[in-house]
Amino acid sequence: MDPENGYRIVKKLFNQLTEITMVTDPIADYLTRIRNAQMANHRIVEIPASNLKKRITEILYEKGYILKYKFEDNSKQGVIKIALKYDPATKLPAIQSLERISRPGLRTYAKPGEFKRVKNGLGVAIVSTSKGVMTDKEAKAQNVGGEVLCNIY
Repeated sequence: MDPENGYRIVKKLFNQLTEITMVTDPIADYLTRIRNAQMANHRIVEIPASNLKKRITEILYEKGYILKYKFEDNSKQGVIKIALKYDPATKLPAIQSLERISRPGLRTYAKPGEFKRVKNGLGVAIVSTSKGVMTDKEAKAQNVGGEVLCNIY
């Protein structure tokens, strides 16, 4: 067997295996992929898409934590491609901290007046409300509570 053909077979098997893997917490997986890509100084990260992840990506873009994003629809689920943002002078990532708050084993809910400030107001919390996914400040302005998904700083 020639090495190039062997490489193709291994790559095909790897792609099949990665399609099968199940994720019990897709939001934690999303945050971990971004965190890992930043630690490895990657410019772009690809994440399996869902409507919730798309909305979180839009919020990250609106708040200036990522450069740009692209939603690609393929046959099954689709992919989100995110261009990560780094400081031009120090080469540090724009996102200093990504923290999952509400987990499948311990859901965390908050009323509009109960939202905790993230990094003394410098960060943002992403909340899933009855009116959609939004930041903590938007939820407070619309006077709706919900599940606190994550904190970003």
